[in-house]
Amino acid sequence: MTEPAITPELVKKHNLTEEEYAKLLEILGREPSYTELGIFSVMWSEHCSYKNTRPLLKTFPTKSEKILVGAGEENAGIIDVGDGIAIAFKIESHNHPSAVEPFQGAATGVGGIVRDIFTMGARPVCAVNSLRFGELSNPDVRHLFSGVVSGIAHYGNCFGIPTVAGEVYFDKCYEGNPLVNAFCLGVLRHEQIARGAAKGIGNPVFYVGPATGRDGLAGAAFASQDLTDESAEQQRGAVQVGDPFMEKLVCEACLELLATDAVAGIQDMGAAGLTCSTCETAARAGTGIEIELNKVPQRGPNMTSYEIMLSESQERMLIIVKAGREDEVKRIFDKWDLPWAQVGVVTDTGRMVVRHDGKIVADIPAKKLADEAPIYYRESKEPAYLEAVRSFNLNEIPDTTDAAGNLKTLLSTHSIASKNWVYRQYDHMVRDGTIVCPGSDAAVIRIKQDSLPVLSEELKAKVTEFTGEKYIAMTVDCNGTYVYLDPYEGGKLTVAEAARNLACSGAVPLGSTDNLNFGNPHNPELFYQLKESVRGLAEACRAFNAPVTGGNVSLYNQNPNGPIDPTPTVAMVGIIEKEEHITTQWFKDEGDVVILLGDIVDKNDPLLGLGGSAYLQKVHGKKTGTPPRCDLEKEKTLHTTLLGLIHTGLVKSAHDCSEGGLAVAVAESSISQNVARETPRLLGAQLDISEIKDVRLDALLFGETQSRIVITTKADDAVKVIERTKILGVPAVKLGTVGGSELKIKTATEELTWSLAELHDGWWNSIARAMQA
Repeated sequence: MTEPAITPELVKKHNLTEEEYAKLLEILGREPSYTELGIFSVMWSEHCSYKNTRPLLKTFPTKSEKILVGAGEENAGIIDVGDGIAIAFKIESHNHPSAVEPFQGAATGVGGIVRDIFTMGARPVCAVNSLRFGELSNPDVRHLFSGVVSGIAHYGNCFGIPTVAGEVYFDKCYEGNPLVNAFCLGVLRHEQIARGAAKGIGNPVFYVGPATGRDGLAGAAFASQDLTDESAEQQRGAVQVGDPFMEKLVCEACLELLATDAVAGIQDMGAAGLTCSTCETAARAGTGIEIELNKVPQRGPNMTSYEIMLSESQERMLIIVKAGREDEVKRIFDKWDLPWAQVGVVTDTGRMVVRHDGKIVADIPAKKLADEAPIYYRESKEPAYLEAVRSFNLNEIPDTTDAAGNLKTLLSTHSIASKNWVYRQYDHMVRDGTIVCPGSDAAVIRIKQDSLPVLSEELKAKVTEFTGEKYIAMTVDCNGTYVYLDPYEGGKLTVAEAARNLACSGAVPLGSTDNLNFGNPHNPELFYQLKESVRGLAEACRAFNAPVTGGNVSLYNQNPNGPIDPTPTVAMVGIIEKEEHITTQWFKDEGDVVILLGDIVDKNDPLLGLGGSAYLQKVHGKKTGTPPRCDLEKEKTLHTTLLGLIHTGLVKSAHDCSEGGLAVAVAESSISQNVARETPRLLGAQLDISEIKDVRLDALLFGETQSRIVITTKADDAVKVIERTKILGVPAVKLGTVGGSELKIKTATEELTWSLAELHDGWWNSIARAMQA
């Protein structure tokens, strides 16, 4: 095949600017080949290079005494959890592919993040996801939603990894541009950490896994441009096709191989495929790498060097083997019936050299390609819409006259309603490590000795066998509406809610991983959203000692109808000291006392917590108003106080107040426990807040004032709990008692009563009914 001439039009088609092409010419000292142009295009895309966001990412806190592998060092961050055990975790997006091919886009998103974890030498033990869609009244949205959930379920269930937690939001801004963020966590011993570096001059380079095809061609570049009907159709081939059964074999074979100590470096072929894995491993080690494409297993006939280098076919790995240990690699991969090929060698040139059909088709300095992409400091300008947001006041809306109906409406709102339609499609119990399943504030898993990768014979003699258990909690959070209405405060609120969810489970934060989902960075108003939200995220991560261990940036999330709401998703992981400290959100026993930790309403907030609230959006149809403020010191004191109460055995349940406010939090505590797959355990409460007379009823019930947690305790312990919290500087008030088949709330103006069976029906079945429309 004759390669096309390198023209300005071809360069532009590869999303390289004139300035970037000039830098490319400076690096090479000549005109690039067609393959080299493609290589620079994907490696200098936003998806791979973070050229628009790298300065912002450097503002995140990334250090702590527990971090073993930090942000940006490798494929995933690793944190020490004690006794020589560590966890590796990361979140990544697969947004554009899921918009085009929802099933495969979501499935391969799971596959990609799982590979990032076992590439680090860790055994993947659980998955989490964060999803955003348009409104389910739209049949196109229902198609995307169904396809994405099916794809996640298919890959996770077939691979054999439990999907233990997640979140799903529905908002018109995500119509045509869904967000699919996938998280995975794995476990390993400190001594088993693997590195993605091409070390050892003369070491052979192995390709392992299925053959390379034309699927996923230049997927990284596709993810770095606006999504339009035309681009979606043109780039349908940029969506990869996954095989979870193949990935399972690759995972087991790689972990077995890593136990032999025959591996000098290992890297998965994710975004940018063979291109990224070769140049990144060489750049990390300060070496060079040379590969022969004729030796690469190929699925399609007459594949060009451009196609082979840019393909993102799934379940493939690049392994640098210690010279003389090649037979061990071959033996293990033959045992697992997996294709392998010795395709290259580590060199001392510092260059990535690619040969095909006897010719050199690419010869590029590896470090300049991988680490020296152009960096941009984009213009930032406060969005014009924020003026109207800040001017909104409560005089524009009347107080509620139907609080009973409002609660039913909010509980059946798809973003608040039970996500059982989603998580019942996932296997969340496989591997027998799940303690708290989907449906509480945070998932909790158990790490045991058999959760860990197999030890090499050499390590068995050196390492003390782990015989105990570790309890790891995780959550994923982001209220995109808050971030849209105030990017800085919204960023803080995202982290605060994640940390609050962990506290409600009994966990102390260890670290965070973030997925920054935003629009086009060339738009100064959209870049302002990104810049300010990162400022808020970074400040809050410092406050909660939850350093960022890595993550992903997904820009250009917009279509001809406009950009998505800024959505900086945060997955946070924490540790629970003892099994008896594990706490869930649902009420436990009749006669228990319900206590609110925190201010029932923030009277310093002119909007009383109603700005950006679910109530304002669903009852009044308004997406406006300054969202609630987040005092990070106050929030942290709340968490440490709650954890102290949990550790002394005084707390029976804990649930944070978030979307929908106090009334929704109490209702969820009454209806969210399932004692069997289809059998809810409904346990009501009688609450009395009639002494509060100078606050609007809608703000009292549905305002989203921050730093609030609903707990229950034994009746005999209630006074002790309230006194202790007040001594520690946390407001606390007795709301009422648990019991009965109804939820009753007495206010200063009326007594409200709801049937729990009716509330549960609307909350539990809302999404399923919408999907049957």
